[in-house]
Amino acid sequence: MAKKFGLGAGLDALMGEANEEKENEVAEVKAEKKAPAKKSKLAKGLSTDENGKLFVETALLKPNPQQPRTEFNEEELNELAASIKENGIIQPVTIEDAGDGSFYIIAGERRTRAAKIAGLEKIPVQLVKYNEEKKLEIALIENIQRSDLNAIEEAQAYYKLMELGGLTQEQVAIKVGKNRATVANAIRLLKLPEDMQTALSQNKLTAGHARALLSVTDKTNQQILFGKIMGQGLSVRQAEEAAATLNEGAKAKKKDEKPVSTAEARDPDFANLEQQFIEALGTKVALKGGFERGLITIDYFSRADLDRLYEIFTGKKA
Repeated sequence: MAKKFGLGAGLDALMGEANEEKENEVAEVKAEKKAPAKKSKLAKGLSTDENGKLFVETALLKPNPQQPRTEFNEEELNELAASIKENGIIQPVTIEDAGDGSFYIIAGERRTRAAKIAGLEKIPVQLVKYNEEKKLEIALIENIQRSDLNAIEEAQAYYKLMELGGLTQEQVAIKVGKNRATVANAIRLLKLPEDMQTALSQNKLTAGHARALLSVTDKTNQQILFGKIMGQGLSVRQAEEAAATLNEGAKAKKKDEKPVSTAEARDPDFANLEQQFIEALGTKVALKGGFERGLITIDYFSRADLDRLYEIFTGKKA
């Protein structure tokens, strides 16, 4: 009898355990049904589609603080917008969380601008995290590969990359896939006065014209050559020949000049004023006399140059 009682007790125990496990499974299922859905870890403004592709609201995007490109061709943007409206954005735009609810465009600002023109509220993106040097490097490489930068934008980007990373011209060249001479020649353009850099960035000057200007050793003569290029429309070859002539003239003048005594030395403020006239007018200007009374002589070298000066003085077309 004792053995039978023991066996019965064992079966009851086993059955009890099985029932308990079943009850626990049912309780777990109920708990899972009642448990709230896990919240998405995506930042506000980001979303994914059924394929897991990441999207961001275009209203939350702003330019890369290290973006070297400052000018965008409106006609080209409209053409790209028409293509995006028809086909969408094929390559995701690279972005970084700005930390204030918005996102920086690290690569793809042109696509983003066109997408906004096309009326897209969301675009596909790739979310990354870069330091300031890497942001500039990525944006620079993208723009260079697409030939989107003007000469001055490219030069400024190379120079800034050198400053941020403490890099040499050689190291910058390796990073962006250019030879060192290309980088060195680009950076030299930043030695030009601001008015010449502006003309270069607006495609009124070519890189060849800029090299001719850089070859002129005397700053006054450099402004004179700039005035001739703009006023007479000199070709690069003509600009190079004019630069050589001006340099030869400057050497001869320096050789013939007699030392000026301290008593005969010009007032430095008056000499500085003459230089400002030269820079403003882009031609040879001579001031004789002093601040109270004197004579201004302004040279011009063609009818076009004269018309240019007329427009500067009157604000009207000749």
